[in-house]
Amino acid sequence: MSDESARPAHWLNTPNLITISRLLMAVVLFVLIEADGWWKTATVLFAVAAATDFLDGYIARRYGLVTPLGRILDPFADKIIICGTFVFLLSVGGSEAKSGVTAWIVVVVLAREMFVTSLRGFLEKAGRDFSAALSGKLKMVLQCAAVPLCLLSMDDAIVAEYDGLLRIRDITLWVAVAVTIFSGVEYSIRAVRMLRRPEPPVDPQDLSERPSDDTAGN
Repeated sequence: MSDESARPAHWLNTPNLITISRLLMAVVLFVLIEADGWWKTATVLFAVAAATDFLDGYIARRYGLVTPLGRILDPFADKIIICGTFVFLLSVGGSEAKSGVTAWIVVVVLAREMFVTSLRGFLEKAGRDFSAALSGKLKMVLQCAAVPLCLLSMDDAIVAEYDGLLRIRDITLWVAVAVTIFSGVEYSIRAVRMLRRPEPPVDPQDLSERPSDDTAGN
């Protein structure tokens, strides 16, 4: 093995720059939501940001550019853009929940993310493998599908043009919430079983080379 291939990836690499750009896009997205009236632009921006979530993880794994910073920043950026968008949609949607996002939805999403993140940190610190499950990947996909529908539903012209938009939005949103709850329960059961049945500890180096939470779906 050459010295270059054995050398750890620099923290300021392409995947991490993409992740940082996603954080910046999240800030711009929140400003657009709060400004009101920029719903098409906000939808496109969210779609681009969501695409970079898969891109940075792929590049990091494909070219061996996984870094400790990337494993921290990537899931953090994902949670910021998803949870933050729901919070801002709740804020601008008003008490009538024009965006379809209710306070209960925000509580469920935030609670699940905080709980699973804490659970993963505890187990991986103990050397356990708590990598993402299929339900976590599905949860991420459904949330990324629901958010653009919620954004577009804030545009009265679009709602008037597409009669079924609100129905599709509500179905997608509540399916996403149901899968979010299910995945949280599944991760909890998995953690309990893991704690009850001692397993050989996993090398922390192996854990650092695995996909980060939301890159793989969390």
